[in-house]
Amino acid sequence: MTKASEPGRRSGRRTGDTVTRETITEAARRQFAEVGYDRTSLRSIAQEAGVDPTLVSHFYGSKAKLFVSVVELPFDPPEVLSRLLADDPATVGPRLAHFVLGVLESEHDRQRLVGLVRAAATEPEAARLVRDLVSREIFVPLTARISADHADLRASLLGSQLVGLVMARHIVQVEPLASSSPEAIAAIIGPLFQHLLTGKLEP
Repeated sequence: MTKASEPGRRSGRRTGDTVTRETITEAARRQFAEVGYDRTSLRSIAQEAGVDPTLVSHFYGSKAKLFVSVVELPFDPPEVLSRLLADDPATVGPRLAHFVLGVLESEHDRQRLVGLVRAAATEPEAARLVRDLVSREIFVPLTARISADHADLRASLLGSQLVGLVMARHIVQVEPLASSSPEAIAAIIGPLFQHLLTGKLEP
């Protein structure tokens, strides 16, 4: 197999007439996920996309703006909320745990979440964006729909659990967490999620 035909590489540079934002976005999303925000550059993204770096700058302006444009959750938040809240609120924690572990089992979806967490760990601005995205799209609406007290605190605690799970299981790969089955992990963290959602938080 020649370099030109290897997966993940594109032969030659293409002009702005043929390249699309989606091509650059795809390369950026993969690199943010695999090497992190700090080790990703507009030049490396352009090289993978097969375009001149000036074209990336023309479309997005800066790496931070490019990151913002590709930051997205690998699922539809309103649909997920409907599924989580379709049954008894007293069991939403286990449903949330099974959903999260299911997302992380999909290579495509896992890559997006890992990219978000890697970026948040290395860049303050990226951390703010990721924190706001996760809280705004999932955990704040979830705690509000359940009508729990201390909703903002509960949302932030849930967000910290999600970020910590991705970091420990898929980035640092702490054992035996990294090699445990999704079902086993979901069974353990489900009650924890439930407590953070509806349990007593006062000391």
